[in-house]
Amino acid sequence: MSILYNKFEVSVRLSAIRSNYRLLKNSGSRVIGVIKADAYGHGLCEVAEALSQEGCDTFAIGSVEEGAALRKHLVEKGISARIMSLLGPVDPEDYPPLWEYDIIPFIGSFRQLEAVAGQASRLGKPLAISVKFDTGMARLGFVESDLPRLLERLREAPLVKAVMASSHLATADDPGAVGFVLEQGKRFEAMVTALRQAGHQVEANLANTAGILGHQQLHHQSQRGGIALYGANPFAGTAWEHLGRGLVPAMEVRTKIVSVHPLKKGQTISYGGTYMASRDMQVAIVAAGYADAYSRGLSNKGAQMLIGGRRVQQVGRVCMQLCAADVTDVPDVRPGDWAVLLGGSGPLAISADELASWWGTISYEVFCLLGMNRRVYI
Repeated sequence: MSILYNKFEVSVRLSAIRSNYRLLKNSGSRVIGVIKADAYGHGLCEVAEALSQEGCDTFAIGSVEEGAALRKHLVEKGISARIMSLLGPVDPEDYPPLWEYDIIPFIGSFRQLEAVAGQASRLGKPLAISVKFDTGMARLGFVESDLPRLLERLREAPLVKAVMASSHLATADDPGAVGFVLEQGKRFEAMVTALRQAGHQVEANLANTAGILGHQQLHHQSQRGGIALYGANPFAGTAWEHLGRGLVPAMEVRTKIVSVHPLKKGQTISYGGTYMASRDMQVAIVAAGYADAYSRGLSNKGAQMLIGGRRVQQVGRVCMQLCAADVTDVPDVRPGDWAVLLGGSGPLAISADELASWWGTISYEVFCLLGMNRRVYI
């Protein structure tokens, strides 16, 4: 959370996150809770506590620094859990906290491996790691040709304990890309087998949310549940959309209306005059803009919000802290009323995927950005 001075209210339903975790467990047995990036904008510590109440005993965060912050909170609350850093150590200052806060880092390069081996030797203390493999994402991780050297270096560094092996699926949410998913699965299986044959008893995890819901054949000892925890369906808009049935949205975002006034036919509104009224209208000026993480890219894109229990359309350019909405057909709209930008109740509720489609992005970004505003937990 970093945006403090506005009229936004981000409500997070922790009960929805717990329900979504139970749904994932029904499909994926042992599910690691992915709460990186401040739990996708839902609150790192609050979500961790909620998931621990459902029996989640392993959390995946992004940076080592985020893992240290989480460990401090869990200790205060008397919660024992494993913490994995998906990014792993990047800078020199990232290495000491791995031991201090008992964090399992993803190690996907020889640079990282040499650094943790050297630190472990100097401290005389072992470190549990997850060996990160690149099976087709082409982002981070050891590739298959690295295996001989990797196994040799692990053998020479007995204080570096490979307890986990991980990789990431690139196209698991695309029903038309199953072939690539399965190819990644084969590569991962071969790499994990090589680790185990060398004596490393690793817990393997490959499946992300889409892998949990749609690719049962790629389940291993654990799975990493991410976006579905927050109520978004990775298969939304595809032939596999039914696989996410039962997920419950956890975030609602609303803000205040600051003014309501007429806009005459032919009159323009907001910067650049990019919207001209085609009829006599009534417009609401809403306290939402790009400084509040409500993107300027939503301008004149058909984006909608809920005002007075009805869907209304955003009109004109989104400004730094204001935007406008057509409320001509909504009776009794007044300054101080709420405008719901995400969520709401019943069939008119605005989903994260819907808002993302107007925005030209994905639900992940919607959550992460809007979640930077002040949050309340319900």
